[in-house]
Amino acid sequence: MSFEENDTPALAASILPETRVCRLTPSIDWWAFLEEDLQIAENPLLPLARYPGQLTESQFLPFAYRAMYLSRLVEELLVELYHKGYVKGTVALGKGNEATATAIGMSLRPGKDVVSLLHRDMAAHLLLGTSPFQVFCQYLANAESPTRGHEGNVHYGDAARRRFPMMSHLGKMLSLVVGGTWAARQAGEGCFGLAVIGDGGSSTGEFHEALNIASVHNVPVLFVIENNYYAFSTPTAAQYHCEFLSDRAKAYGITGQTIDGTDPWLVYTTIQEFFSLMERDPAPALLECLTLRLCGHAVYDKCEYISKEEWAAWEAQDPLLRLRKKILEQGLAQEAELEGFEAKLRHHLQQICFRALKVPPAEPQTKHSWSVFAPRGFPLKVPTFRAQRVKNGAAVNLALDYLLRNESRAFLVGLDVGRYGSAFKTCKGLFERYGPSRVIDMPLGESGIVGFALGAAQVGARPIVEFQFADFSTESTTQLGFNAGTWYFRSGSPMPVLVRLPCGGGLTMGAFHSSELEGFWARFPGLKVLYPATAQETFEALVAGFYDPNPCLVFEHKLLYWSKSGDIDFDGDLERVWRPRQYRQGSEVTVVAFGAMVYEVLSAVEKMGISADVWNPFVLQPLMIQPLEESVRSTGRLLVVQESPQSQGLGDRIISLLSQADPQMFAVPPVLVAPPDVPVPFAPQLEDHYRPNSEKIAQSLEELLTV
Repeated sequence: MSFEENDTPALAASILPETRVCRLTPSIDWWAFLEEDLQIAENPLLPLARYPGQLTESQFLPFAYRAMYLSRLVEELLVELYHKGYVKGTVALGKGNEATATAIGMSLRPGKDVVSLLHRDMAAHLLLGTSPFQVFCQYLANAESPTRGHEGNVHYGDAARRRFPMMSHLGKMLSLVVGGTWAARQAGEGCFGLAVIGDGGSSTGEFHEALNIASVHNVPVLFVIENNYYAFSTPTAAQYHCEFLSDRAKAYGITGQTIDGTDPWLVYTTIQEFFSLMERDPAPALLECLTLRLCGHAVYDKCEYISKEEWAAWEAQDPLLRLRKKILEQGLAQEAELEGFEAKLRHHLQQICFRALKVPPAEPQTKHSWSVFAPRGFPLKVPTFRAQRVKNGAAVNLALDYLLRNESRAFLVGLDVGRYGSAFKTCKGLFERYGPSRVIDMPLGESGIVGFALGAAQVGARPIVEFQFADFSTESTTQLGFNAGTWYFRSGSPMPVLVRLPCGGGLTMGAFHSSELEGFWARFPGLKVLYPATAQETFEALVAGFYDPNPCLVFEHKLLYWSKSGDIDFDGDLERVWRPRQYRQGSEVTVVAFGAMVYEVLSAVEKMGISADVWNPFVLQPLMIQPLEESVRSTGRLLVVQESPQSQGLGDRIISLLSQADPQMFAVPPVLVAPPDVPVPFAPQLEDHYRPNSEKIAQSLEELLTV
């Protein structure tokens, strides 16, 4: 589609007529109806006959054609903009997939049902509230794009209205829809979830985890597989060996069905039937739509891997052309009516496109350009709490009880956190007190569990996730590091989720149960990381992390759970929690440590009788370096102690930041005390030698002070 700018005024509004009550008749003026709907953009969610209402076929088909044709034209314009150098990144097209995408969009209730769409679902995005103008701005990466230029092409949505923005790690969005739908249902809402995945994405582990969690917990999510026979260039024959992907539903004890995804009426009525079944018996289902990709994987893909015969067969099944023919055959429109509608829509889309081209680019100097953390919206004061002679493990339990008691939408989720009380008994008694809907044992699948929590957080629930061991958190690297950590930056919506990580060695558990990983997680933008050492700090970290609107990870050293104790005197001031902790004041040397190493440092300093300034940064990300800098300026000497291997912890970063601030403030070069870069050994004598202790720290301090 080529276009030239003319003097026609730009549209005052540009949203697809996705929300009018259909009043279609065979003699309808197609364009007048569209134009009328274009004027209601100020209230774009007026009721269409969505579930439990259902359109008749004669009502549905003309409406579906408008949506499918609009989707096709928008993408044609995007391709032209790409070739002219305006579009940034690339363009992944939904050509051939419009029938399935339209049926999805016309089935869901915007702002109520929870959904995650993929890159070939343009029609569904338009039907659920995205305007063509927003689409053009997104691909142009300008200042009015839905993501403010922070994310590219298809990675947009409306998280606040439960249309979760996708990410390229396929399969990862499925568990978010499960969690969001579950949380909404727990709050008494009669909503459904719909999660889209492709044939290739159905090969991922998260596909299994999401379906399994949804099945175990009876969450009414419809998993829609858009099977277009190729995952990029890989044919389905190299992806799976079953006859239909819907056959996999049997493994999860749920209903599965395969249908023709190029027939919009069939897809629409099938989705309606599934929703009716879910209304009577909440449970997930799997729907495979055999659809088409009448283009390459993206605009740069020339599809040399597809034969001419295959192309010809596909083009003959183009759902848009077939639907147009059907509308004419059923007398729902005349050829002249359709041609007039199509010409006017082309013209008006061109004008919308010109408007988008005039929008200035996203500026790096704007207020939100580099904001990865949502602003704190929590109350500055929460109920006070006091307890005496509390061990660190008990402090965890008390904090969890405090949160579950005071916040009705808080819930705890993890492995063995229910009747068993968690691996280290930090959750003991909570299941009996708050029940299985708030203290939830999950199937083993850490990535799916985290995704579940992320989705729940987007519909008002307040999840607390426990990993059995910090080591197992690597199973959810994508969900925590790339999805949760970037969520606010990409979508503008907060992601309040609290994650607990029992960590550290000293209990002879070997390499896969003894890691700290605080250095690993503190390097992901958008995550907040806290590492307490005392009972007071443990309680405060969990409470403050819970009320923060960002994903907060709290490291809990396992060795300290039942070996250290102290009083808790929490005044309810959340703002004061976010600060480094100072244990001793001194003038000879600054010592920085976290976790169990705090106690080893204090022991060494006590035995040596030196004047040391001992700090725990406590908040490891975002790291507040100023108090440490002031201390080093006073002492001139710095020793950093960590339990993580030398290049894995945060010690090198602390030294680097202080050195960058002013290398002249050091009287002698700073020193890092850390284990070697090897896994934590299992044998007790090897682990004892591996971990820093008070004797090794004292030796390093003595050397540092005598230089």
